[in-house]
Amino acid sequence: MRKAISNGMNFWKELEKPFLALAPMEDVTDAAFRSVIAKYSKKHGGKYVTFTEFTSADGLEFACLRAPHRQADEKGKEKLLAKFRFGENERPIVAQIFSATPEYMKNAASLAKELGFDGVDINMGCPDKSVEKQGAGAALIKNYKLAQELILAAKDGAGDLPVSVKTRVGYDSNQLSEWLPALLEVAPAAITLHARTRKELSKVPANWEYIRDAVKIRDSLGSSTLIIGNGDVRDVAHARERAKESGADGVMIGRGMFGNPWTMSDYTPSLEEKLWVLIEHTQLFEKEFKNIKSFATMRKHFSSYVEGFRGAKELRMQLMECENAAQVKEVLKSHLS
Repeated sequence: MRKAISNGMNFWKELEKPFLALAPMEDVTDAAFRSVIAKYSKKHGGKYVTFTEFTSADGLEFACLRAPHRQADEKGKEKLLAKFRFGENERPIVAQIFSATPEYMKNAASLAKELGFDGVDINMGCPDKSVEKQGAGAALIKNYKLAQELILAAKDGAGDLPVSVKTRVGYDSNQLSEWLPALLEVAPAAITLHARTRKELSKVPANWEYIRDAVKIRDSLGSSTLIIGNGDVRDVAHARERAKESGADGVMIGRGMFGNPWTMSDYTPSLEEKLWVLIEHTQLFEKEFKNIKSFATMRKHFSSYVEGFRGAKELRMQLMECENAAQVKEVLKSHLS
């Protein structure tokens, strides 16, 4: 069992404000991509909080935690636990979990502690219909009582690890004046707010006035919960601007990370550096997830690594045909010295 970096302390309290956070993104921020981000961002002075991809507490319950008492789902167990792989250079790292069942949330939080994570985060903002159908994700914005029960259950399972929440400002409309106090009542260590409603998805620009309002609500209630803003943040410089204008304790960067493992630092890589790291990324992906995830998952990264130069479109088309890391390297070698 690995020990959390904070050794029982709430690492959130030790962060210099405003801090940065790397957004959890399904099939994007897996162990391979997080590893190259940690390697290249921290090499250039980047400091930030890492989150895993969101993982089903219900899935963990039935594929992993109850397996000793019934026929184990070995394939399902392998896939789910692959989401919880991490390296020491990613710390502080938080396991993000979703569920609508307090018992399963408690058990998953306990597992996260056992695996050596520094914290547990509950997803209460995912708009995916299959997640909402379970009563989880953004559906919890319509069920304040259950949301509170899940936070308390996670705290029970996590022990001395801090529990945080990632959510949106509302479901069909801005509900901050009711939704945020409901969450603050059970005192999560931090709340990440996506500056859009569930209805808006990502179809409209993020409204960072919502984040400023959230900070005011938090302060008026005398809460010590940290507020992290999220939505349309391009890079570190932009994150600093957003923090200053909103008063947020931290800022989460999401889509700005695509094709840029240096995104959590101020460093600007050359095209050749990006292409070499793309090769490294694909090799690491293949090593980490062979027979677990399709190599096709890497394709969503290609267009971001390969853009903004003459011949980029043609090169991307060639990469999209690649079926393994060796083929990616072969395609890119003519562009590298």
